[in-house]
Amino acid sequence: MIECLMTGANGTISRVEAPCPGCWINAVAPSEEELAWLEHEIGVLPEFVRSALDEEETSRIDYDEDARQIFVIVDYPVVDEDGTTVRTSLPLTYDTMPLTMIFLPEKGMFATISILENEVVDDLKSGRVRNVDTRYRTRFLLQMLLHISQLYLVYLRRIDRLSSSTEARLHASVRNEELIQMLNLEKSLVYFSTSLKSDEVTLNKIAQGRIIPLYEDDQDLLEDVLVEVHQAIEMANIYSGTLSGTMDAFASIISNNLNIVMKVLSVITIVMAIPNIIFGFYGMNVELPFEGVALLDNWAFPLLIAVVGCLVAAWIFNRKGLWH
Repeated sequence: MIECLMTGANGTISRVEAPCPGCWINAVAPSEEELAWLEHEIGVLPEFVRSALDEEETSRIDYDEDARQIFVIVDYPVVDEDGTTVRTSLPLTYDTMPLTMIFLPEKGMFATISILENEVVDDLKSGRVRNVDTRYRTRFLLQMLLHISQLYLVYLRRIDRLSSSTEARLHASVRNEELIQMLNLEKSLVYFSTSLKSDEVTLNKIAQGRIIPLYEDDQDLLEDVLVEVHQAIEMANIYSGTLSGTMDAFASIISNNLNIVMKVLSVITIVMAIPNIIFGFYGMNVELPFEGVALLDNWAFPLLIAVVGCLVAAWIFNRKGLWH
């Protein structure tokens, strides 16, 4: 889907019938026909279009001197409404996807290309982000980057709350569902940390002002974006370290519980082996001690020995604390 948007006189973003200077061309999951329209009618370079549709493309900035087009791609956080991610069916795993922004100075336009519908573009279109003007392309880019960094902070706080609630359930009962969920959250933090570091490198290149000219009013906005990204990186590192330590602690607890169970089972096996030894000895077709003694030459005597042996072994193991 492709739509042309522009900021009107009242400050709101609305759709326009055809591309014009100062408009924002937004392409979400474009079809082959729409891609051809972007390349031939709008003049977007084919290599930029191909990079925009690559899920594994990392954050970077590029400039084509011949076409005078600036290509910026950054990663933004995503999660489905039902809590499942885009790339995997496992529940509650956050992910990142690329969002491409292209400067078209020859036509005075700004274009975005995304593989999926996303919260970043929807918030800008709906007016939830204030003071957005599509005619000021550099400021529009920085406002989009600021909103992406703020979304990272929102999702990181969600991950922290979710990991805390999952940890509380793990204290009550260690189950596979909670462990898988903790692993998914740990993987999400790795995605976020990697994408944020790539976005930071791209922002530092933008801050140099050699590819994208920055005006005085844009400097403060760019500093806000860098502060938000740095904060998100620190939060991701802290949460990742905390979650990793928690997972290691629960792994030790599970291993310790398994050792306790195996120890108890081993003690029970040893105690239960005593009657088998005695009954096996008395079951041999050989001469036995106390044979012919009326009081001892019957089935009650080996049974008594077996019971006494089990009680003595159980008492010894209990004294050494091997029952718990």
